[in-house]
Amino acid sequence: MDTTLSEEEVMVRETARKFLETQCPTKLVREMEKDAKGYSPALWRQVAELGWQGLALPEQYGGSAMPLTYLGLVLEEVGRALAPLPLHSTVVPALTIAQDATEELRSAVLPGVAAGDTVLTWAFHEQDPRLLPEAVQCQAVAAGNDFVINGSKLFVDNYVAADHCLVVCRTAPTSAASAGLSLFLVDTKSAGLSQVPFVTLAKDKQSEVRFADVRVPRGNLIGALHQGWPIAERMLERATALLCAQMLGATRKDAEMAVEWSKYRKAFGQPIAAFQSIQHMCADMLMWIDGGNLLTYEALWKMDQGLPAGVEASQAKAFCNEKCEAVVRICQGIHGGIGFMMEFDLQLWYRRVCAWTMRLGTAYEHRAKVARALLDRPGQVILGRPVPVVAEA
Repeated sequence: MDTTLSEEEVMVRETARKFLETQCPTKLVREMEKDAKGYSPALWRQVAELGWQGLALPEQYGGSAMPLTYLGLVLEEVGRALAPLPLHSTVVPALTIAQDATEELRSAVLPGVAAGDTVLTWAFHEQDPRLLPEAVQCQAVAAGNDFVINGSKLFVDNYVAADHCLVVCRTAPTSAASAGLSLFLVDTKSAGLSQVPFVTLAKDKQSEVRFADVRVPRGNLIGALHQGWPIAERMLERATALLCAQMLGATRKDAEMAVEWSKYRKAFGQPIAAFQSIQHMCADMLMWIDGGNLLTYEALWKMDQGLPAGVEASQAKAFCNEKCEAVVRICQGIHGGIGFMMEFDLQLWYRRVCAWTMRLGTAYEHRAKVARALLDRPGQVILGRPVPVVAEA
């Protein structure tokens, strides 16, 4: 893996940054916190013209077929600008549809996504927040040419803006042959669907989505019946790595503001940047952000190569959950009391980074996944080191 950006990658990042700096001021971010749908359709159209929604989608559906690392760079800039766009929640299910759905379903959905006409979201979480197959209890039962879904899903991003929702359901009990899960693409206008909005720390749009005898055509099944867990797992891993990229973009911007502020805020007659303790804080912040960046892009690169990347995605999220939150907390301290004033913009980044650390798995859950991989794969190289083979007593 080459950790330096190519000329094309630098161009993608700089183009995204310049566009968002001009088109997405913090005034828009604040306005969208109070908006019913939480995003600007005009801005969504503009990013569609730049090709962001279809950046990693196949060319035959209007996409650009670029690597996931390019999409990660764009989401970094989205995080940096706190752009109120349902981009992450749209590209995650779109990539799953592109990889695992039927040709008929891909042709029906993906061109609209790439053109900016269709907003997607996905639903996995329930009362048990773990990213494990046994946590899914929302039921889908076959009924003629349809499936009927009953249950509820929690923390569904941008459901109020979405045209379709990719839902992970239980269609059979767990067995030795499968986890008994299946994925369905549900039209959000279907009868029997309702949603309850959540009040979030980030002030973005998350919902509890309730299914009451919601009928879904059999043709909207993604993958084979009862065999959906590997598909869902890959989707969650992509979602996790891409969320890390978004978190890091926001965290880096927050740190840059704190470093700049330390040059002007004075204490005892001199800028606080002159104090060694502040210098150490700034050095730590930079190392943590760069470390999270390396872990995140290693995961995305492995996904691009078609290699297993579950461990890498988990180590990136576990690291970013702790270090990104530590960075924005230090930034608040460097700014002092002004950092906690709602009229001052710094709190916008603090709230979002803290909220994103709690999504798609805690640091403890992702460390547990890495630990299971270490136990399940003795003799293989994980995290750059061979896993020892423990002899039985």
